[in-house]
Order: sequence, then C-alpha cells, then structure tokens
Amino acid sequence: MDSFPAYFPLAGRKVVIAGSGEAADAKARLFDGSPATLVRLGAPDAFSPEAYADAALVFVGSADEAFVQAAVAAARTAGVLLNVVDRPALCDFNTPAIIDRGRVVVAIGTGGSAPVMASLLRNAIETQVPEGLGRVAALLARFQDEVRAALPVLHDRRAFLRAAARGEAAEAALAGDMARAETLLREALADGVARAGGLKFLAAAGPIDLLSLRATRVLGTADVVVIDPGANPDVVRLARRDVERLTPEEADADHLTALAHEGREILWLRAGPPPPALLDRLAEAGVAVEALPVAEEG
Repeated sequence: MDSFPAYFPLAGRKVVIAGSGEAADAKARLFDGSPATLVRLGAPDAFSPEAYADAALVFVGSADEAFVQAAVAAARTAGVLLNVVDRPALCDFNTPAIIDRGRVVVAIGTGGSAPVMASLLRNAIETQVPEGLGRVAALLARFQDEVRAALPVLHDRRAFLRAAARGEAAEAALAGDMARAETLLREALADGVARAGGLKFLAAAGPIDLLSLRATRVLGTADVVVIDPGANPDVVRLARRDVERLTPEEADADHLTALAHEGREILWLRAGPPPPALLDRLAEAGVAVEALPVAEEG
C-alpha cells in the first residue's frame, strides 16, 4: 500500500480553496452538501498564512503559476494539509475519485499517479452502490448505542448488524421510509441474535480468481479465520483485517468446538484436505462443518 486512505470528518471544519477557474471549481463541487464551511480565496488573500488558519484541508488550483507558488508558500507557513491540483510533488494528500452517498463514501485512489484510472473504476463501481445506502448507514448509526447495550458481545453485535444491513429495516431505509426502518430495526433488536456457529473449509491454495462469490462473502463475514501456512496470500488478504486469526496448531477440536458453540462462524483457509480425525471429533461434538465450493456452481 503506497498511500494510506483516511476519512476526515467535515462537520464544524473549515475547507479552503485558493484559486479560480475549473480546477478550483471542481474541488469546490466535492463539498456540495457537506457540513464543512467552505472558504474560497483569490489574490491577494490567498497569499496570507492567516487566511488558512484552522483549515482542515486546503486546495490550491489555478492556471497562474505565480498564484500557485505564492498560495502554496502561505499554506505551508500555516502548517495545513495541502493539495495542489495537477502537482503531485506539492501535495500532502491526493484527492480520490469519490462516490458520495452521504454517510457512505467510497473513494478510489491511485496516489495521484493515474487519476483517469480512478475515474474509470468509480464509474464501474457506482452502479453497485445504491443511492439510499447512506440512509441505511445513518439508521445504523442512530441505533449504535442501543445495539451496543443490547448486544455487548462483539461477535453477536457484528452478526446482528450484518443481518440488519441486508434485512427489512435496510430495505425500508433504501426506499426512504425511515420511520418504518426504525420500527423494524427496533423489533429486530428486541428479538435478539439467534444463530448457530460452525466451521467452513475453503481450499485456499489459489489462484484468487477461482473463488466463488459465496466464498468471498464468507471471507468478509467470518468471526474467526484459521490460516494454513500454504494458503495463498491473496486469498488471506480478503479476510477482514480485524478478524480473529488462528494457526492450525491453535485450532484443535476442543477450541473449534467451543467457538462454534458460542455461535462463532469459523473459516479455515486450507492448503490441503482437512484431517479426518478432526472432522470426526467435530461431528461427535455436533459442530456443523461445510466445505465451500471454490468456483461458482452451475
């Protein structure tokens, strides 16, 4: 990873754009509808460090090279985070291609090296991100404290939120009926989480393009991942970064049984067939075991 993506909260923050013309206007349009205070600067105000005081982000864009150099010098003196349009060497950060759905923001970046590629990827992804997805995120944010209080165990809470993000409450929020969405989510929370844990095996020697869509989804939702030394690193990278990870030596039958009986979903990325003795022990303990298909079925 050559550059680290990060999101800056905009509520109550100041964003400064120095310059005029299409380059500066394009940056300003990024903040349409945002809660940030947007400040536009031209000459000579853009040449004063005081104009950039307390700015969360600063953008400089102009066809006038003398203006750019003077504005950059002033912003540097103010010690703010700076982006200079079409001048990557002068930038503290790069502006990604953005899909804006309110609470849900998707950013595609290339570190400033290939912005056209980022735009093409954004166009390809945008149709997969519904317009109302931000309302679903806002709904879940509104219930964050209630969910945490009702489900103090982390994996139970994650299981509930995964189901809620695809359930009836989410569908109502997507449709814009937030009152019904809140009612449905509160009812679902009152019902609690009822799920059975289990163990899934996935042949993970690679290559990654053989993975089925279902296998990819399980990689993103499993509570625990067991990783064989011979598992393809590209497959391993699809697992959540914060997922609990075990080595095969740690994943004995007793440990796996305990996790499954807690309702944990376990995924074993294997480089070879699972040991028959382990399968027998798990079957005796009543642990549901499944082998995920590698390639798409049908």
